[in-house]
Amino acid sequence: MKPPRVILITGTSRGIGLALAGYYLDAGDLVCGCSRAPSTLTHPAYSHFALDVADEAAVVAMVRAVVRQHGRIDVLLNNAGIASMNHALLSTAATARAIFATNFHGTFLFCREAAKAMVRAKAGRIVNFATVATPLRLEGESLYAASKAAVVSFTEVLARELGPTGVTVNAVGPTPVPTDLIKSVPKAKMDALLARQAIQRFGRVEDVINVVDFFLAPGSDFVTGQVIYLGGVSG
Repeated sequence: MKPPRVILITGTSRGIGLALAGYYLDAGDLVCGCSRAPSTLTHPAYSHFALDVADEAAVVAMVRAVVRQHGRIDVLLNNAGIASMNHALLSTAATARAIFATNFHGTFLFCREAAKAMVRAKAGRIVNFATVATPLRLEGESLYAASKAAVVSFTEVLARELGPTGVTVNAVGPTPVPTDLIKSVPKAKMDALLARQAIQRFGRVEDVINVVDFFLAPGSDFVTGQVIYLGGVSG
């Protein structure tokens, strides 16, 4: 029986993050999650931290607490994200700051802190979350797409920086998955988006988990700096 992995997942209060936490708990892993909201997940192998992923002091404190509790971090899944669908000319500076704070700065902070522990252990897997909104250049999602483009670029460079240490860094780019993130998007806009995919359907949580599992598999230790977009969308 394989020993449990210590998996840190951001944005676990709902949606894909909650599903990821449940999936890896069912697999026998130890999961540490975080979100601004209190946790709805109760499990003896789950620890929850209430924080804003863009709060540097809170992120540092969480990662240090996880390392103190478990002695290591094997996996980081940077799932937390927010979106604001609006024309660029109608978007505010405050919205831009909020989106980049969560989507990029939060990803950067968790990567930086978790990677310190992984480098010491000479092993670790980091999976960041991109989006098909970037390669599809979706109108009305300029800020969201730009924030995730920054995540992609950061992933590719960080993979090279950490390559010699035994830590891999990759990203998954989901198509729209029916979660709270897209519930306010008009149906006509969603239909037009799906029509631009090679496989024209909504994504499922299982599709995302499949790619994450590939990046975490023991045989994927030679896979780093990659972004896999779902639905047949090319980067």
